[in-house]
Amino acid sequence: MDTDTDTDKGTGTADAAGRARARFVERFAAQLVEAGMTRMPARVFAALLASDSGALTSAELGERLQVSPAAVSGAVRYLTQQHMVTREREPGTRRDLFRVHDNQWYETLTSRDSVLKRWEDALREGADTIGADSPAGRRLTETLAFFAFVQDELAGMMERWREHRKTLDLDGPPGA
Repeated sequence: MDTDTDTDKGTGTADAAGRARARFVERFAAQLVEAGMTRMPARVFAALLASDSGALTSAELGERLQVSPAAVSGAVRYLTQQHMVTREREPGTRRDLFRVHDNQWYETLTSRDSVLKRWEDALREGADTIGADSPAGRRLTETLAFFAFVQDELAGMMERWREHRKTLDLDGPPGA
């Protein structure tokens, strides 16, 4: 499906580009792991992000990362649950295609809105149950206020990003 290393066969350019891409995938995955993501989903996400098409089959991911189908399966399950990749059907086949969105970070952050809302509801209930006058209640109330603040700021920030993105000419032809 993806042709990241199919150009300039026989010249060594494709091999060098493939090795450079693999190094990037491992370095970026290591950064994601350091930030709290588990290793295999981080590697799969980085591989998808670094592919020209932004989409690879499970077999392609396994080949690129030199891992088993089971490892890929667990990683993409996690990534789809986190709304970091989508699962599509490869046209004309039964194979699943896993895709990152071109505007991936925007999509990921906006999907967190419902998570923040659920956390706020739970924190509000906890503060009401425990009582705002206790030390625990004050911590819960402050945490609730923080998440409410973040949610409000995130909405404004996402709107500013949409406007800023328009000025960057990032919507080139697919695969460009």
